[in-house]
Amino acid sequence: MEYILMIIGAVLVNNIILAQFLGICPFLGVSGKVNTALGMGAAVLFVMTLATLVTSCIQAYVLVPLNITFLQTICFILVIAALVQMVEIMLKKISPSLYQALGIFLPLITTNCAVLGVAILVTQKEFTIMQSTVYAISSALGFILAIVIFAGLREQLELVNVPKGMKGVPIALITAGILAMAFMGFANLV
Repeated sequence: MEYILMIIGAVLVNNIILAQFLGICPFLGVSGKVNTALGMGAAVLFVMTLATLVTSCIQAYVLVPLNITFLQTICFILVIAALVQMVEIMLKKISPSLYQALGIFLPLITTNCAVLGVAILVTQKEFTIMQSTVYAISSALGFILAIVIFAGLREQLELVNVPKGMKGVPIALITAGILAMAFMGFANLV
């Protein structure tokens, strides 16, 4: 039951993008098409899960025992950067079209505050390795949910008549705000 509440909380109630406002750059930058958003979501899922798993182990078995927790942020960023490089190499070989579509936003996962934020949050909350992994996967699923819904809405906005002054970024930001408010409604349910 604890894990079910953690999953629901991370996906809907405390959505990493729409409630905690982490990972806004790829949310706005890669959400033009649903396919691209799904690709970015899958990359974030992979990186966030592995990064949280590895950083939790580093925190528990290296930084804390050696009393060098002040190196936490640097270590976590290095782990995330290495994982993103691995994803970038894999995508270039497996799906060149997705690699091209993600463009500059793929290497930016390294500095995506959502990935680093989850890694730091699980250490601050003193989660076990299993809890950390479940939380990371759930947060990444929340990321995917938010970015795919937003991409779908943006695709639909291309088909409707939007006033000239609201086209592009203005209507996207208003839509993102409304989507965030809609997700805030889940907070009263749990």
